[in-house]
Amino acid sequence: MPIIVKICGLSTTNTMNAALDAGADMVGLVFFPKSPRHVSMETARDLAALARGRAEIVALTVDADDALLGEIVDQVAPDWLQLHGSESPERVREIRERFETPVMKAFGIRERDDLKAVSRYVGIADRILFDSKPPRDAEVPGGSGKRFDWRLMENLDLDVPFMLSGGLDADNVAEALDITGAGAVDVSSGVEAERGVKDARLIRRFIETVHRVDPERSAFD
Repeated sequence: MPIIVKICGLSTTNTMNAALDAGADMVGLVFFPKSPRHVSMETARDLAALARGRAEIVALTVDADDALLGEIVDQVAPDWLQLHGSESPERVREIRERFETPVMKAFGIRERDDLKAVSRYVGIADRILFDSKPPRDAEVPGGSGKRFDWRLMENLDLDVPFMLSGGLDADNVAEALDITGAGAVDVSSGVEAERGVKDARLIRRFIETVHRVDPERSAFD
């Protein structure tokens, strides 16, 4: 299958259109007030309407309660719920069943031991996302622009699809794909002109780079 490209933290019509026009497979909307990429429900509805039918819509939350998740599902109708907090396997299962929406569970990685927790979510989460583990005093759990040691992912054998995130940009994504064998990549800060502000040119460059190194896509270029 072609490598999936997700552009996360989109917040404007211009950058959403840039991602869609360049061929993003997934687009992420952040519902976490502490994040510089947080969007209001009204903005999220408008952006989701642009993406509907062109890319899968991912709603990112952090330890959200049922009230917020219910509002997101009702108002935005995402294709995926991305859980970027400390949600337990039981909570992930509950969310998936209650809201009848596929779930992507994020894990912060700094060392090999951080991978051990993933096995508890196999058969529960529909996809695993590996991100850089933030410092203990960080206010947000992702989007730091820091990469982790991708060699930790070598020969990783999972019974669930996974997505690679954390410090990716157009200059290093080919190397990251080569080392990890990831079938999906997620970028946020790597396509920003400044923290929280996406750059249409960088979005296009990132997606074009992935498409160039993806043999399934390159065959049709």
